[in-house]
Amino acid sequence: MWLGLVSTLICYGICKKLYQRFHYVVLNPVLTCLAVLIAFLSLAHVSYHTYFASGKWLTDMLSPATVALAIPLYRNVHILKAHWLEFLVSLVSGAAAAIVSSILLARLMRLGGMIETSVAPRSVTTPIAMDISQTIGGIPTLTAVFVIITGISGVVIGPLVIRYVRIRSAIAKGAIFGMGCHGIGTARAFEMGQMEGTCSSLSMVIAAFITLALAPSLVPLLT
Repeated sequence: MWLGLVSTLICYGICKKLYQRFHYVVLNPVLTCLAVLIAFLSLAHVSYHTYFASGKWLTDMLSPATVALAIPLYRNVHILKAHWLEFLVSLVSGAAAAIVSSILLARLMRLGGMIETSVAPRSVTTPIAMDISQTIGGIPTLTAVFVIITGISGVVIGPLVIRYVRIRSAIAKGAIFGMGCHGIGTARAFEMGQMEGTCSSLSMVIAAFITLALAPSLVPLLT
């Protein structure tokens, strides 16, 4: 009965310790935990339905996690007030570009209308991305997969972009990670510095609500 919940928590705890010990991007606990769980379920011949019967409790926690996103906004409102224009311009542009590029890329690869819709909100944090996906007619679970892929990819590519474009501003670095790879990127931004992590956290939350406002009107026009 508790197989899904217990196995997920144990697996994530071990993978997180492994990442803290060796600190390689490919050992990010989101990626390694996912891979280990898939291998475990496959080798043990456990169906996804059986796993989800208890693992759904973790999914149900996404709703209060969404409400908790208000905390970093409240704690760092002084930074937001000081740099509101930079955040507004960059995040509105980033959110619109993420939606448009996602749909166009899916269309170019001929993945189908349902996948085009599901991939559109991939650049925001999981709980809100799943809600947006359901609102615009996508598949929330598929959207969650795209969100994870985007986060991992962003953590790998983000530092390279910062290095080669020679970005020096801590605010800009944080905005890149928060907009481009949400929660996973925010964790990486905090490793770079407190200001980078704080700005990434703010960007992640603001970008999520901007996407929530843009997607219902923008996605139908593109699809």
